[in-house]
Amino acid sequence: MRRFANKVVVVTGAASGIGRCLAQQLAAKGARLALSDINAQGLAETLQSLPAGTEARSYALDMSKRDAVFVHAEDVKRDFGTAHFVINNAGATVVGTVAHLSIEEIEWQLGINLWGVIYGTKAFLPMMLAQREGCIANVSSVFGLVGFPTQGAYNISKFGVRGLTECLWTELHDTGVEAVCIHPGGIATNIDKAGRRCAASGPEEQNFFDSAATKLLLTPPGECAADIIAGLERGDRRILTGHKSTTLYWLSRLLPNAYPRILRMLA
Repeated sequence: MRRFANKVVVVTGAASGIGRCLAQQLAAKGARLALSDINAQGLAETLQSLPAGTEARSYALDMSKRDAVFVHAEDVKRDFGTAHFVINNAGATVVGTVAHLSIEEIEWQLGINLWGVIYGTKAFLPMMLAQREGCIANVSSVFGLVGFPTQGAYNISKFGVRGLTECLWTELHDTGVEAVCIHPGGIATNIDKAGRRCAASGPEEQNFFDSAATKLLLTPPGECAADIIAGLERGDRRILTGHKSTTLYWLSRLLPNAYPRILRMLA
């Protein structure tokens, strides 16, 4: 069983949604928190929401900027001495089919969701290996298990996060450092509204995703955060949480070639 009391936990994307709920619940468990986000106002609100006496610092951070992420790791080491947990949670989405997405839109998506996780992993892994203790928890998605229409760029990023994390399962064996892959399902955050819309896509694509979001994004972010924390405490390698997460996991396992027909019905 992992414990969070007095452990330094780095949470990216902490200004809202799952990240904010993670910060609040980890604070209640006595964690020392290094919280980052590109949204400075939302990050300040997260800090204000934490229980009195919580040891927490906020860092303005764009996860798509390599140098900034590595500087962030040094800042955390300076301020806290080390990091025991890194939860690479920051993410965004762009809605549109692969045919209509521009290369620039795909690059924007991958910069945050995939390269941000790679940077976060590479920046904090050395100090964890040196102390032979640590856990890197990367937030993939159920769309890292199945390919979902109008989410091509998001799928690429989240499948990549899954591949990175599963590779680490073997590479980190017997190092004292562990990797965890998190697959949220339909979580009621504002990711669908705060994300970008493909400039070239038509109303049919946008309406399809909006309709699917209304049906699927149902689980409160606080419930998702609680599942993530419980899974980390148990020592799970893969954490499924949220609406339809288990269903989509088993669809990907049992019907790897036929699931697209079923996705149309679920959406």
